[in-house]
Amino acid sequence: MINLLAAFGLSAATGLNAYLPLLIVGLLARFTDLVVLKAPWDTLANPWVLGVLAVLLVIEMTVDKIPAVDSVNDTIQTVVRPAAGAILFAASANVISEMSPVLAMICGLLMAGGVHAAKATVRPVITATTVGVGNPIISTIEDVVSGMTTLVAILLPGLAAVIVVLIAAAFAWWLVRRRRCRATASGA
Repeated sequence: MINLLAAFGLSAATGLNAYLPLLIVGLLARFTDLVVLKAPWDTLANPWVLGVLAVLLVIEMTVDKIPAVDSVNDTIQTVVRPAAGAILFAASANVISEMSPVLAMICGLLMAGGVHAAKATVRPVITATTVGVGNPIISTIEDVVSGMTTLVAILLPGLAAVIVVLIAAAFAWWLVRRRRCRATASGA
């Protein structure tokens, strides 16, 4: 059960930033015993793969802070983030042996895809309401949350599950608040 919670935390983190969780897992698998990846997922610890992930991470972290460009990036990442979530869910230690690989990848895809959809929905609103000034701030917060969620999912998987629930609750609250504001504005 702990491994399943870790898998959900890792895939949720990829919904915010695809490459940071992949890079963290790859580095931890390469240099520590905290993460043990079974074949074929152990490819994430390959130095060339780590290098490519590092370059992609720098690109992602840069373009995600630029208004309008971040929306284009989110469109591109609609495929990448859920795929990364599927990979990390399936690659999580021992989950693949306890669960069908196809089911594991579907769970990761849905979790990362859901978090990405929430992010992609909120970002244009932030750009419009802050005239782009809020983008670098929100993007940095997303990167920190993605990195911290990844580390927590590996070190304290139960806490990762709580974080995922809190993020989902915050997004639901924001949606309800937004709908109420629209209803109030159209009724006035």
